[in-house]
Amino acid sequence: MKKHIEKFHYLTLDMENFSHLQQAEMACKAGAKWIQYRTKNKRSTEAWIVEATQIANICDDWGATLIVCSNVDVVEKVDDAQGVHIEMADMSVEQAREILGDAKIIGGSAHTFEQIKAVYHSGADYVGVGPYKPTKTIMYSVDHLTLDDYRNIIERMKEEGIDLPVIAAGGIKPEHVDELMKTGIHGVAVCSAINLAENPEAVYKEIYKKLY
Repeated sequence: MKKHIEKFHYLTLDMENFSHLQQAEMACKAGAKWIQYRTKNKRSTEAWIVEATQIANICDDWGATLIVCSNVDVVEKVDDAQGVHIEMADMSVEQAREILGDAKIIGGSAHTFEQIKAVYHSGADYVGVGPYKPTKTIMYSVDHLTLDDYRNIIERMKEEGIDLPVIAAGGIKPEHVDELMKTGIHGVAVCSAINLAENPEAVYKEIYKKLY
């Protein structure tokens, strides 16, 4: 079942003075249609569920899609979560699909064409590919992808009939968006460039205007 995948994936970040709820509210006010709740510091699934439910309520109020990063159990418990993003250290996309069924959106992560191919055949709805620039949010690879890498990946996907939205991720800033979109990718995922900015909402809007 083909699902709608937005061009702009906004990711929340673990921060002391800017909570995930505040980040989600900020992004929604700025026009967010897709929010990925990404936390690495929750000690229990229950804590994840509580916060995910609160974010789901915000997303519901604004009509935004909520994707939970890495935790299938949370997606099962939070009805208004539309799906999960599976990172490389998590369970496989195939396992997540078996648990969640066809209705939920499932995204995978990849660094190479072969990994994209595996994610595609595992039943993912989209794939996050990176990192494009140095970042602390993608830990599985130290090799950064170039614009040529993205172009080559898109070309090989076309040659092999792999119809899967590619979302560039990792260290992406507003000034990178135009050049990345010219490679043929579907969209971008942004986290730190927005959340660590002096004016997060302004940076969000700057990127949004480049994509829509």
